[in-house]
Amino acid sequence: MVSQAYHRIYLRYPTQYSIIFGWTSGVGEGLVTNLSFNGCTVQCDRTPLVGAEVRVSILLPDQTQALSIERGAIKWVDGYQFGVEFQRLALDCRQRLNHTLRKALIHRLKTHSSRPDQSNVPT
Repeated sequence: MVSQAYHRIYLRYPTQYSIIFGWTSGVGEGLVTNLSFNGCTVQCDRTPLVGAEVRVSILLPDQTQALSIERGAIKWVDGYQFGVEFQRLALDCRQRLNHTLRKALIHRLKTHSSRPDQSNVPT
């Protein structure tokens, strides 16, 4: 069941990154299905409570060390998916996250700019 409305500030980029997370009632593993500067969506076999504090480690591509989010909050839950808002992460982790998302944005812009203009295509 989806809980209260939650409005995102930043664009989320589709991903397939492994994640390890923990909160007071346990730990789990899952998949980050999208990622932004301020949060992510996680798919897993656990269902946390909205509002729970969570600590996460995301395994980013081409990086040997996991991205450690010191504190996050569960903002919404829908079945076996949930949204995490990043609340505290170290400066070096913020820089690594920014670098990863900057690369994702460049890739997205290149992909969209290489598509032919479809504005004249009849619908």
